[in-house]
Amino acid sequence: MPAAGLKYIGKSIPIHDVREKATGALRYAGDLKLHGVLHAKLVLSEIAHGRVKHLDLEQALAVPGVVGIYTYRDAPDHPYNSHQWLEGMEVQKDELIFTDHVRFHGDRIAAVVAETREASERAARLVHVEYDELPAVIDPEAAGLLNATPIHASGNHIVHKRIACGDAESRMRDADLVIEDRIETPKVHHAAMETHGCIAEVDAQGTITVRTPCQVIFQVQLIVSQALGLPMDKVRVLKTTLGGSFGGKGQPILEPVAAFLALKVGKPVRLVLDRTETILSTRTRTKAIGRVRTGVDRKGRIVAREIHMLVDTGAYCTNGEVIPMAMGKKSFRLYQIQDQIFEADVVYTNTPVAGACRGYGSPQICAVTEINLDHAARALGMDPVEFRMRNLVHPYNADPAGGPSIGNARIRDCVTKGSDLFQWREKSARPKGGGRIARGIGMACCTHGNGYYGGFPDFITVDLRLTPDGAVVIKGAFHDLGCGTVMTMMQIAAEVLDLDPSSILIPDADTLVCPFDSAGTQASRVTYVCGGAVHQAAGELKRKLLESAATLLAEPISGLRLEQGYVIGSSGRASYQEIAQYAQRQLRSDLCVNLLYQSPGNPASYGAHFAEVEVDRITGRVRVLDYVAVHDVGQAINTGFVEGQIQGSVQMGLGMALMEELTFDARGRVTSSRFSRYTVPNAPEMPNVRVALIEEGEESGPFGAKSIGEIATVPVAPAIINAINDALGTRISVMPATPERIVAAIQDV
Repeated sequence: MPAAGLKYIGKSIPIHDVREKATGALRYAGDLKLHGVLHAKLVLSEIAHGRVKHLDLEQALAVPGVVGIYTYRDAPDHPYNSHQWLEGMEVQKDELIFTDHVRFHGDRIAAVVAETREASERAARLVHVEYDELPAVIDPEAAGLLNATPIHASGNHIVHKRIACGDAESRMRDADLVIEDRIETPKVHHAAMETHGCIAEVDAQGTITVRTPCQVIFQVQLIVSQALGLPMDKVRVLKTTLGGSFGGKGQPILEPVAAFLALKVGKPVRLVLDRTETILSTRTRTKAIGRVRTGVDRKGRIVAREIHMLVDTGAYCTNGEVIPMAMGKKSFRLYQIQDQIFEADVVYTNTPVAGACRGYGSPQICAVTEINLDHAARALGMDPVEFRMRNLVHPYNADPAGGPSIGNARIRDCVTKGSDLFQWREKSARPKGGGRIARGIGMACCTHGNGYYGGFPDFITVDLRLTPDGAVVIKGAFHDLGCGTVMTMMQIAAEVLDLDPSSILIPDADTLVCPFDSAGTQASRVTYVCGGAVHQAAGELKRKLLESAATLLAEPISGLRLEQGYVIGSSGRASYQEIAQYAQRQLRSDLCVNLLYQSPGNPASYGAHFAEVEVDRITGRVRVLDYVAVHDVGQAINTGFVEGQIQGSVQMGLGMALMEELTFDARGRVTSSRFSRYTVPNAPEMPNVRVALIEEGEESGPFGAKSIGEIATVPVAPAIINAINDALGTRISVMPATPERIVAAIQDV
């Protein structure tokens, strides 16, 4: 059960830098001003596939203020994989700083460095590129065909993955019904308010310092060192304030380029992308095509399931070998299915590169399976909520595929509470509407992880120190993406030490001064793993504080207690400031802790979402009328942050369901490369999102907490698609469900 009587945990405390953000005092990477800084502009491929036959730089070099133009001829030929975050990871290294074999519209060919931004942009427009254009492979289903144009020398098929339990093939034959679907999810742009950018400079000793809004400073250090062939101690990385990421800044994309340019010119170089460049040349959500067969009996029990995912990783591998396993593992941890096969094939296409995006494969696998389960419920004539309740996992069920314990899984509580709050039964009984406007309801369940335990090393080192003025400094590779990571860590430490969070300082992550963290801010590990480290380290600091106070107050530790920055005993009290100074003067000691924390597990987080929609049968337009999101978070550290994460996630998932999609012309060029053509949900499209939390505690999490940041976007799209299908009696299975696709589906009924 969640802890009771807490002072700071479970409270809604504003983010640590709220005042600086509100007043505009914070500086983002694009705002930083370094003495003598130069400006870089990328030259990106205008075709989707081909070889660079000729580069004409003459007019560009003649632009006043141009310092240099650097191409694939100048850059090191050191292949890397921007997905890699630990030395020794086995990855397919197929990326370069610049290339003469362009593989997607937006691939990097060169960069202009100039004294002003205007000069760099003008010169970049004057770089003339002549190509030998090759056929572009856009359709992932065509990529693996024998006659498909090879995108890399190894071919277009990267890897096949398989996870299985039981005997799905034979058990499928025992099913009373088998429901089959083909479901497609799109490439999606992250649409963070801050576009990609960074600054690099080289000092007199040849050390490159990169200032970047990244998610993993040690990953940036590793990739820059690999790309440039430098020792890691010659690369320093400082995390800057982030204006949003959602996974888009989870891989080093621009950092190797900026570092290379700074090394060439010997001066600081700023490289900041505009929106079109960010859409084209950074990362996208992985496109996936799922084929699923679910066998059920007449009582509504899932007998067996077979899933095949075709994963489109785009022009370079990045995390293409890993994300199908992230998808597959989730399919075994939500429902009690003892006989199941998950398989995936990963292919290259001549499209923008896929990478991490909020949910890391979970939104795709959830869409495939949850839409299919609604079709199964319809085939059985069973209520979708009742059907799921007959099959959902219970707390502490074993993962049939052999994964880590799912922990105190409270998905059934989410469904029960959500259906009541949403008034599912009452809305189910309402007519759909026989005229132009139809109404429908849908829901979806989801699961996600809490770190890398069971897959990759997952550990962090933190330093905590009580300063002589009574404050606490916490050093760790914490990356606040704007979601409240720093305040979350402050609240955890504050609760343990009974100290106001305003007296706790957490500096920005810096590879030179921060202790090592194996993975940074990814995999929904921050609250559970990093928070667990702070919780344990704060407990050790508390012990040292009490030991010193016992000597100062001449009282046994058992009679002392902490209260708002004081240690109080029967004969008196001493402030933390007095105790820290006493420890230094009299005990020749410093009240500090260095702790290596290894993740204790990887329990699952859960959620259930419910959507009511209104669909215009003539235009195909959809309006979401009501939305309920219920999540099993163990214990909310900061309730305001948790609700904010859920609200933002619903907006992101609504975009995936109804409007967001990278589109291409016949030659593979992106046709939705700006917000006038790439539509994201705005305030008028958003419903009133009602949020409820299940807080039954997770034993291994700090104060019982587990993740929320990624999972909340996972079930949104299938809940909305299921509601549209309920309203219209359709079987829409391609996202986004645009008006055109909806009208076509109506005509097919």
